[in-house]
This record gives sequence, C-alpha cells and structure tokens, in this order.
Amino acid sequence: MDKPVTTQKDLKAAYKTLEADHFAPRMEISFIDGDTRQTLHYEKVTWNIGGQEKGLRYGENPGQEAALYRLTDGNLVLGDVQMLQPGRYLASVPELLQSGKHPGKTNVTDTDNALNILRYLMEKPTCVIVKHNNPCGVATGTTLAEAYYRANKADRLAAFGGAIALNRDCDLETARLIVQNYAEVVVAPDFAPGVLDVFATKKNLRVFRIRNMARLTDFVARHVVDFKSLIDGGIVVQTSFCANARKPGDFMPAYCHRKMTDKATGTVSYKDYQIKRLPTAKEYEDLVFGWLVEAGVTSNSVLYVKDGATVGIGTGEQDRVGVAEIARDKAYTKHADWIAWEAYGKPFNDLRLVFGEEDGAKKQAEIMERTRAEKGGLPGCAMVSDAFFPFRDGAEVGIREGITSIVQPGGALRDWDVIACCNAANVAMVFTGQRSFRH
Repeated sequence: MDKPVTTQKDLKAAYKTLEADHFAPRMEISFIDGDTRQTLHYEKVTWNIGGQEKGLRYGENPGQEAALYRLTDGNLVLGDVQMLQPGRYLASVPELLQSGKHPGKTNVTDTDNALNILRYLMEKPTCVIVKHNNPCGVATGTTLAEAYYRANKADRLAAFGGAIALNRDCDLETARLIVQNYAEVVVAPDFAPGVLDVFATKKNLRVFRIRNMARLTDFVARHVVDFKSLIDGGIVVQTSFCANARKPGDFMPAYCHRKMTDKATGTVSYKDYQIKRLPTAKEYEDLVFGWLVEAGVTSNSVLYVKDGATVGIGTGEQDRVGVAEIARDKAYTKHADWIAWEAYGKPFNDLRLVFGEEDGAKKQAEIMERTRAEKGGLPGCAMVSDAFFPFRDGAEVGIREGITSIVQPGGALRDWDVIACCNAANVAMVFTGQRSFRH
C-alpha cells in the first residue's frame, strides 16, 4: 500500500501552522455616485506573538489565508446609514493579553457575534458563549459567575472550544469556573488581579480585552454596511440588522384579519383572530431576552428560553418544524448531560465507559427518566422564532412540551390558525413585525 500523502503529524500541525499572508497592509473601499466618491480606509491588524508579527493564523480552515482589517479613516453615508467613525473599535481590534498562538478567523468572528448579541443585554451581568458563529448558551445572572454558569449549563458540550464573551470585568470566581472547561477565547472589558494567572494555566486560551465594551449600547440601533462576497468575486451589500423590538411595549399582541371565500357560492366573509391571553411580566422578560438573542442565531432558527437563559437552540435548518424539534431534542440531551455532570462529574455519554456497561446503563436510564419527567426543562419556556410559523405544526412542537409564550414576526397567511392553536392551549403570543433572518 502506498504511504498516505498526509500523516497524522501533518494533520495536527495544520492547526498550529501560520499561513502565508499575501494581503496588503492597507485596503480602500470606495462607493462612487457621479462625481461623489466616498472611500473607507483600512489597515491590517497584526500581533507579535513569540517573535512572529502576523495577523490571523488562518481563515475558516487551515490552508485558507486570512486578514483582519480595521477602519482608520473615511465614512460612508447611504441615506440614514453611516459606517462607524474610525477609532471606535471593538471586535476589529481586540487587545490580546494572552495567546499561545495567533488567533484565527473564527476566533474573531465568534467574538464579533457574541458582541452582536451582548449589545442588547448590557443592563445585567451577561455571558454569551459562541461556537462556529452561533450561540451555545446565553444567560444573565445576579453575578458574572452565575451568568457564566447558566450559559455553560445550557449546552456544556457545544461550548467546548468556544468563545466566551462577558459584559463585566472578569473576576476570579468566574475565571476559575471558565478554566474547568476548554475555551478558545475569553473576552471582557477588563480582568481583575490574579485572573490572568488563572487563565495562564490554559496554554492556548486567547484572552481579549475590549476596554470600551460599554459602547456596545451605541450599536443597538445603528446600522452599518455589511459586505458578502460571492463565489465569482461579486459582492452583495446590505445594511446590517438591528432588532426593533427591545422592550415589551414594542411587541404586538398576535392578531390577524382573515378573508374567507365560500368555494360553492363565491361569498366572501371576514373574521378577526386575536390572542386571548397576553404575556405575564415574567413571560415578557423572557420573550424580550429570547428575541434579542435570536439576532445572533443563523436561520431558520427556534429558541427556547426561560428565566433569562437559553434552554434549547435550533439553528440553520431548512424548515421551521424541523428546527423546533431540533431545539427541543437538544434541550432534552443537554438537560440529561448536565444532570450527569452534576451528579458524577462525567458526560452522560461516558457513563458506561466510566462505571461499566451494566452500572452505567442503569445510571443513564435513571437520568433519562428524570429528563423525560422534567421535559428537558422546557415547561414554562418562551418559544422564539426568527420568522413566522407558516402553519400551526411548528408552534405545536413547543406547546406539547409545556411552553407558555411565543414571540415571532407574524405575517403568515395562516396566522389565524397559529393564533387559534395558541388560544386552545392558553399560550400567549406576540408579534414583532420584523423578521430576524441571519444567514
């Protein structure tokens, strides 16, 4: 047999290799309208790590060159949309306090999406854990440590190797919880004395400081220009998304005016459908929280949230029923895993390996029995959808698990059917009037 071209050593080395960088040190992007030219000026960001001056280690994958640029001059005015003025840096110039190796593109984009969610959640101590540009867990707390604990609890397995974003200075209690697991990135406004010593026990943990994180609130309703490259070098340009519904008063009680035509006679009649029960104050809190987290989840998506924390997150599916089921199934799976972790300090799937086939299987069966009894923590949750439910079957997935409220954009032809479904189950539902697709 011929020797493989790629060895195991080569595979491991790929993740540590610094790719060549053929990107220019500066970049300009111009928009031209007649005699008017608006130009944005950028410069490449680099770090000196171990004597090597380099920007990003690689792109989304080893073998892909990548570069990070920051805006240094110029502005772009398109109607009421403006690029942010240079010098107001957040994700584009993180202060690197610790790094075993140069950051990769994913480290930066995961950090950016965590900030994209955090901008709406700055009032309370909040933790956002992102993996592959989707949140694994998001939670608020009375303390930062509690917020991290609850965010990690939401999906401990997915959080492995993720980016952890904190909206308060990282204290020792939070740091000691973080190093119990493996993370690629921790970002915070600052770090208390002794925290970096704790993080130093994790060789390749990248520690980013963004001192001006409080300015995230400036981004809540500020649109910028978003660029997407196509396969042939073409570019799609759009204004960035901002969530319009950010407090209970921004939501609309679910309502629709249905037009009905009798097929036999052609007679047209109309009927109003309106949600019977409005959300409680507590439900409104979760509906707002869930809708703002939704801004950072790829579509199609469905979220279940309760008590200011995510319980199940379904992402990137083609159909809305399927993603509601995935979010449900993840809630059950992660609930069972957390029970195992709290009881035995081991993942659910490792119990048979640790305790033997018979004893491990017994423990797993007991955990699953409890998980099913508790329905994965879903009873009392708010259900969140980034687009309307075209039929009642999507909402029914959550209703069967005991959710008590729903937030969705509204606007489907069969809104009346979904409203009727919620009314029959005594579930509150509100509309945002705004879709939250993210691709």
